[in-house]
Amino acid sequence: MRPAPLPSCSTILQPMRRIASLVLSSFFALGLAWSGPLQAAPATPAKPAALKLRLLQTSDLHMNLLNYDYYQDRETDDYGLAKTITLIQRARAEAPNHLLFDNGDLLQGNPLGDLVARIQPLRKGDTHPAYKVLNLLGVDAANVGNHEFNYGLPFLRQALAGASFPYVSANVMERGAQGQVRHAFTPFVLLKRQFKDEAGRMQTLKIGVIGFVPPQIMQWDRRHLQGRVEARDIVETARALVPRMRAQGADLVVALAHSGFEKTEQGHLAENTVAELTRVPGIDALLFGHAHAEFPSAQFAGYPGVDLVQGRIHGVPAAMPGRWGDHLAVVDLELQRQGRRWAVRHSRAELRPIMDRASRRALVKADPMVAHVIAREHADTLQALRASVAHSEVAIHSYFSQVQPSLAVDLVARAQLAYLERAVQGTALEGLPLLSAAAPFKAGGRQGWNFYTDIPPGPLAAKHVADLYLYPNQIKVLKLTGAELREWLEMSAGQFRRIDPAGPAEQELLDDDFRAYNFDMIAGLSYEIDLSQPARYTTEGLRTPAQGHRIVQLRYQGQAVDAQAEFLVVTNSYRANGGGNFPGLGPARIVVDAPDENRQSVAQYLASTAEFKPSRSSDWRIRPVPGVKLRFVSGAGGIAHLAQTPSIKLVETRPDGSALYELVE
Repeated sequence: MRPAPLPSCSTILQPMRRIASLVLSSFFALGLAWSGPLQAAPATPAKPAALKLRLLQTSDLHMNLLNYDYYQDRETDDYGLAKTITLIQRARAEAPNHLLFDNGDLLQGNPLGDLVARIQPLRKGDTHPAYKVLNLLGVDAANVGNHEFNYGLPFLRQALAGASFPYVSANVMERGAQGQVRHAFTPFVLLKRQFKDEAGRMQTLKIGVIGFVPPQIMQWDRRHLQGRVEARDIVETARALVPRMRAQGADLVVALAHSGFEKTEQGHLAENTVAELTRVPGIDALLFGHAHAEFPSAQFAGYPGVDLVQGRIHGVPAAMPGRWGDHLAVVDLELQRQGRRWAVRHSRAELRPIMDRASRRALVKADPMVAHVIAREHADTLQALRASVAHSEVAIHSYFSQVQPSLAVDLVARAQLAYLERAVQGTALEGLPLLSAAAPFKAGGRQGWNFYTDIPPGPLAAKHVADLYLYPNQIKVLKLTGAELREWLEMSAGQFRRIDPAGPAEQELLDDDFRAYNFDMIAGLSYEIDLSQPARYTTEGLRTPAQGHRIVQLRYQGQAVDAQAEFLVVTNSYRANGGGNFPGLGPARIVVDAPDENRQSVAQYLASTAEFKPSRSSDWRIRPVPGVKLRFVSGAGGIAHLAQTPSIKLVETRPDGSALYELVE
């Protein structure tokens, strides 16, 4: 036999080359270095994976930690952080990378807040009930709202000491011991967090968080703040500090603005600066509040720069979650590494409600943690609220307080007037005509169609006093002329739309953009409101071109008010210090700077009467417009009071809990 031929050299080398090639490929695939004689093309660096981050926000909780209506003394499905927490836990489960923020107006707003600040004040070392809850909830950072200052700086600082998370507020300044100007609070923080990107790799991010509050705190809480702090312009502060945050390594900047969103451009020291903040370079996301409105929502359709589908303002993702925990704001960001920086590639903002308003159906159950953690404070609040003060033979409600004199508003005015009478006795002011200004605090609208005073006949308890007067304002007295009184009322009359006598047969009375708490009536005067005339002032207090007057037949004790005559008007610290931008009002006009709260005057007045009986100190009316039916929307709860209100009739009820009414002559 002939031996088999030996394989050629090329035949032997081919499989060896394949093996070598496979080995080399394996080395490069594993990212291993190869130092052998064979050369290969360098590997292409892997493109950084996207990172998804979810921002969650609560705002304007106003101590509604529980879903409990302290004024009606019952549970509610309309609001409460206990309900929002259920939404928070769901949102967290959906997105492993998340941060939670609170945007202020947390510590004041209901009897529970008053209990902790005034009735049973925090002792040294105590943790405020709000922080008992928020600490367990795992809040990452929070902002200071304007109502945080209502109880004074010492209380605020004591309360904030109990928070286990950082607080920010950049535009409030104070003077140090050496006279140097410094931030009164931490202006911003850099949160260092590790998140997993879409490829499963851990990434370290520095999230800069900065906070802002309306400069108007210097007016609204002048008694607590004057000489202690000063408030600077929000936008100017942002322009100065955001670059500093970037320089210190912030990969992402989140602005917590306790400030509203206006359609028109705002000026220096403006209250509502959201539109301007979205134009500040370097802000990646804007979480805002203060106005108790909802963004994104149809309410902001037509606003410049707004994308309601994606939830953006001038391209910046933004959200505002209503009030009292009725919504959770959710902002989803997709970040992409660009060199050494992260940039927002995609975003979407949305609101998640705790209730379906159309069907009045609760969408979530309350998380039991809150009730467990603040059980003692809740029980103490109920005990204090249920204490009897007086007795009323009639119902006291505010359903129609925006269109005719209301016993709920009038009672407050009478209580203030009784205080004023005592305050001026034996002083140089005694003998001047005395008047009292009051406004409806609970009048539905943005707060919901259940947000009304509705006290049945019978015992009047402390909870009813709190219901009649919601805020911890102090009593102030102004000296004004008759001409200034007329302009005060003209500003109030801006609550109404202009009625066209030659227009449609049915016309809406109320301007939804006007806040009910700025609709002052002045007890002691009689007048009519002529809505065929245009408003003399905008909702911001700016003078319009209108030359006529809506306030007509203005009289005091039956006589026409003399433009030069002087009057004393008792009101609250918010209005007296310029709140609402009313013409002619301000600290310079205060002649009695009382320390007592308006709410105390109501309690004292009721306690002194024992049996409260209705009488009328308010005497104003909307002048009929021939041929036009004047209509307005209020809560459906007002239907039960129509039998005692012949000047109003029901037109229709609506499924959202409201009803359409009409004034009748």
